[in-house]
Amino acid sequence: MLQYTDGGLQNIWLKNGYTEKTTPYGKALSIHDVDGLTKIICLTLCKKSKKLTGKEFRYIRSAGLMMSQDGLGKIIGADVQAIARWEKSGKIPKMADKLIRISYLEKEEGNSSLSHVIKTLNKIERLVNQRIILSETETGGWRSLELDELSS
Repeated sequence: MLQYTDGGLQNIWLKNGYTEKTTPYGKALSIHDVDGLTKIICLTLCKKSKKLTGKEFRYIRSAGLMMSQDGLGKIIGADVQAIARWEKSGKIPKMADKLIRISYLEKEEGNSSLSHVIKTLNKIERLVNQRIILSETETGGWRSLELDELSS
């Protein structure tokens, strides 16, 4: 068995689904279906009965929802420092623990509107401090290329 410590997790063990090879540079590890593995880790963490640890909370936020601390903070009404503190100390408010679980489960189990909100917030965050590019349309009027990116 292999201890899977991605994202600082210490309680994940893989029975199979990986290949180890010896190379001239040392051991190399290849994980099969990393996206599927990330999904099942997040789903399992979301459904566990105990409170999330700081590392588990961070894993769901970053690997599962692919959100920054700032992006999550905007959704739940907390600042970046608060989220960083929760992740580091493991002292996560019950509300935040439940909200991140609900957000991930809804995203994965089919709530397309929540999934769209998360994707849009992630896109908006990437567009912060970028140039705003406007283009005149062939029929007259203008359009924002960034808004086109957000709707796709």
